[in-house]
Amino acid sequence: MVDQIDTSRRSSVPPTGEELQRSTPEEKPKKVGPLQTEQGDTTIAETVVQKLAGIATREVPGVHAMGSAARRAFSGLTERIPGSQTNASGGVSVEKGERQTAIDVSIVVENGVSIVDVSKMIRRNVIQSVEHATGLEVLEVNISVTDVHLPEDNDDDSADRDRLE
Repeated sequence: MVDQIDTSRRSSVPPTGEELQRSTPEEKPKKVGPLQTEQGDTTIAETVVQKLAGIATREVPGVHAMGSAARRAFSGLTERIPGSQTNASGGVSVEKGERQTAIDVSIVVENGVSIVDVSKMIRRNVIQSVEHATGLEVLEVNISVTDVHLPEDNDDDSADRDRLE
């Protein structure tokens, strides 16, 4: 009777790593996704995803600007410097893995637009653009509306520019 108990205990013990290696033939790890193939891997920098998401967001009607007020002010100053480049990724942050990404965008909307509709269009456009261009699966697009642009804000902007010049 004791032998039967010991036998049942031995069969319930999982095999060691060494035993598993001996029992299964070595296989190449299977590649998954369009960026990992048997011919090699493709890596995409976070800045690429940021720029693609920024461009896709700016294309949506009702988006006046991107980023916080401080970010927009800094971008406004750098754009005045001769030879400087426009920052297409301002207001976008990205968390990226090998096959998936999550994107956060910060926007200013035009007065009178539906924030719900603008958000839906941004999500659809960003997901479509990033997935098509990179092959990454976009898990989520979080949108932060930081301000509403009013028509009288244009008058304030031009007055500020006149004082600076």
